[in-house]
Amino acid sequence: MVEFASTDTRAWIAALEAYGQRLEALGNPKLTALDTFYRVELPELLEKRQADAYITQEELTKIMQWKLSRGKWRSRLLNFVANLSDDDVRTASRKAFAALPNLKEAIAHLSTLKGVGPATASAVLAAHTPSIVPFMSDEAMVAALGGVKDYSMKVYLLFAEKLQVKSKELQQSGDAELEQFTASDVERALWSSAAETMPQKTPKSSNASRSKPNNSTAISRSAGQKRKKWS
Repeated sequence: MVEFASTDTRAWIAALEAYGQRLEALGNPKLTALDTFYRVELPELLEKRQADAYITQEELTKIMQWKLSRGKWRSRLLNFVANLSDDDVRTASRKAFAALPNLKEAIAHLSTLKGVGPATASAVLAAHTPSIVPFMSDEAMVAALGGVKDYSMKVYLLFAEKLQVKSKELQQSGDAELEQFTASDVERALWSSAAETMPQKTPKSSNASRSKPNNSTAISRSAGQKRKKWS
């Protein structure tokens, strides 16, 4: 299990590489599919949209489903997002992406959408710019901030700064495999490490998983490297 203060580069790499396996071990096929959308498909869509990047209402709904499935399920938040207009989501997300690297301003734009707070906004922004934007997961917050679970803008900015610093520290460690280790990679490695102790389920049948290649086992930063109070 990798600790936030750890300088063991092999431990960080191992934790990130185990992300997909540990996600699957939770026994939630829907989460696995949503995670593939979030980590692989969505960054590719945003890359194609280039300077005019935005997300749709349908994509925001999937991001919320991913976030809630990976953490604590809160149907009320999903209902709010499901009732947003596509135009409003596109407008707010365009403004948010254009505001980067100013995290405070970017989150403020997304927070105009009902049901979207700093945590959900961080998930949206991390898909666009993983180098500096980590998702505000409970597991990473506990590891980086010592047990704090406060979903305010102030705490998120502190959290993001700590993970950015850790990202640069690992990039400058001299290990070639960590030269592009992003702030989002730090978050996923911490989540993966925490997932080691989460209750696991044994799939009823493994035939389906053997018949198809599984994107969730790939190292999580691959797609993101192509690109430069609610919770």
